Amino acid sequence: MQEQQLSESIEKLLVSSNPRHMAVAKAALKPSYYLRGARHLRDITGSVIIGTGFPVSDTFETDGPVRAMALYQALETLGACPYIACGASLAHALATDYRIVQLTARDQQAACLEATAQLLALQPKAIVAIECPGIAADSRYYNMRGKDITAECFYFDPFINQANCPTIAIGDGGNEIGMGNIAKTLAGLDITASMACCRELLVADVSNWGAYGLIAFLGLWSQQDLLANISSEELFNYLSARGSVDGITGKNTLTEDGLPSFKGARIIEKLRVLTHFSPRTT
Repeated sequence: MQEQQLSESIEKLLVSSNPRHMAVAKAALKPSYYLRGARHLRDITGSVIIGTGFPVSDTFETDGPVRAMALYQALETLGACPYIACGASLAHALATDYRIVQLTARDQQAACLEATAQLLALQPKAIVAIECPGIAADSRYYNMRGKDITAECFYFDPFINQANCPTIAIGDGGNEIGMGNIAKTLAGLDITASMACCRELLVADVSNWGAYGLIAFLGLWSQQDLLANISSEELFNYLSARGSVDGITGKNTLTEDGLPSFKGARIIEKLRVLTHFSPRTT
């Protein structure tokens, strides 16, 4: 299968359930967006900043951090130097085992200064936002129910806006960083949409799954079965023990957006089949 065909197969797979209308978002994007996004991460040996962490009930949700951790591990395996950028609660949960950029700014002006300083210090070769709140037209942040969550958010948008490197964003509903790329399309959905743009927007039914699409290409190019190295149960247990909640239910369960972790594991297996690291099963 050619790379373009593979990308389009991945794009179709990752919105096949379509619970939050990401098939509509997919139709607004130029095909092969997973291929284009992954190319920005191919053969990177410098710093990569991975922003994540959607606030829920004074803590963080599983969707985003789980696969930020998986992408971090994949990039590190391939020789890059990844960092996870996030707010205090998630930063404290991950700091023992991951390089962290803790986001502390609580307003746009301070956030721009914070981003400027971190970008200068780390000189990233790429920036990835996975399920990061994206600023709306009124300069506020909203969750999927339309509730204003600005007071709970840490600002990652300035990292994307001020970057001098490729920027990739993954979202699953319309209120995340990157969705500004298709703002006109999202106007028809029941969501207070993000206006924050990026170079390459990737969509999926669950943002976590979007990271799998990137890892699938990185594994294909390096001839390493990177997806097989992902232990969903281990990563979910790791976060659960540190206070994560499901973004839909608000409960401390081993789920993502209301779905059991084995749903994501099935996506991994399908991607391994597409990239010829696993035999096709019936």
